[in-house]
Amino acid sequence: MGFVKGLKCRECGREYDADPVYVCEFCFGPLEVAYDYKGIKKVLTRKKIESRELSLWRYKELLPIDGEPQVGLTSGFTPLIKADNLAKELGVKELYVKDDTVVHPTLSFKDRVVAVALTKAKEFGFDTVACASTGNLAHSVSAHGAKAGFKRYIFIPASLEASKIAASLVYAPNLVAVDGNYDDVNRLCSEIANKYNWAFVNINIRPYYAEGSKTQGFEIVEQLGWKAPDNVVVPCASGSLLTKIWKSLKEFQEIGLLKDVNTKVFSAQAEGCNPIATAIKKDTDIIVPVKPDTVAKSLAIGNPADGFYAFKCVKDSGGHGDDATNEEIIEGMKLLARTEGIFAETAGGVTVAVARKLIKSGKIKKNGSTVLCITGNGLKTQEALQGHMGEPYHIKPNLEAFEKVLKQNREKK
Repeated sequence: MGFVKGLKCRECGREYDADPVYVCEFCFGPLEVAYDYKGIKKVLTRKKIESRELSLWRYKELLPIDGEPQVGLTSGFTPLIKADNLAKELGVKELYVKDDTVVHPTLSFKDRVVAVALTKAKEFGFDTVACASTGNLAHSVSAHGAKAGFKRYIFIPASLEASKIAASLVYAPNLVAVDGNYDDVNRLCSEIANKYNWAFVNINIRPYYAEGSKTQGFEIVEQLGWKAPDNVVVPCASGSLLTKIWKSLKEFQEIGLLKDVNTKVFSAQAEGCNPIATAIKKDTDIIVPVKPDTVAKSLAIGNPADGFYAFKCVKDSGGHGDDATNEEIIEGMKLLARTEGIFAETAGGVTVAVARKLIKSGKIKKNGSTVLCITGNGLKTQEALQGHMGEPYHIKPNLEAFEKVLKQNREKK
């Protein structure tokens, strides 16, 4: 059996059984998983974790399942890259990239949360899984759900990039394109979830789903030699990932796997969808919804469900937040690719661009250790780069033609 005590309201603290519910019936606050940390501390050690398979499930005691993992058995444990080239460009001493561009099977951090959500859906006995998505979650639920034998209903904004639509359709789910933005899709899904007995990963089983994001934080600590970084920069859509990375550090401290947590957490958003960053800069916990208008569509949630809690985590940690224009996002993608050979999607461009601003402004100190959370692969958002890159040299198949190119290239330098 696992170590889940039940669910607890994040607002009033009222406790619930570990059922597929997500809202407190008394104050309408969101529910979160509560654990038996004393029990976990007795059984989970660094040595035990290190002896396990290299997947997110090496931290299974701190995840909300009752039995053994059933979905996403090879997901997680992505590389933590020491990014010396990018560090030099940004002017910091010690920089790392947590590279979820390579997470199995759909190349985004959503494979972490879906592995947990669908394992829990199996434990609850659901036969159908569903989600509202801006793209990456759609891919992950489609893929993991196919492998696990679920019926799947996937709801997306109709304006999503063609490559992201194709990357869901290939798994043959029931893909529903809705006229409107993500917030419109999410409202519709809430109505559907109330009528049909389906496991909506980011609605009725959201408390369990969100816990999967903690594994990114757990891995960062382990890969740094069981140390918390001084700074971590996290892209924000709903704000959930940021809150769970902060929670992961606190949990490791709670059970004795981390001695000190002095990490500052920083929020990164796109200028065209920046309700969390705006609240942080204005120093107000009131999250004002916006209508998204950004090239970073995976972050285009104008009314973030965890916005208030992301704001609170940033403030509690002593961090800050900022946003990036479309041009800065594209430049961030190109900079990461040019310096570290990592092709990130637009959300990664947001993280790099915002990190650059935070370093330049002094919010991130140059002498500390900083981790950039890169959450998805650039193959998902190639359209954003069209018109913003160079062209290939086009030559005849002979040496003379190539050497003309070589001469031109040398003359440019």
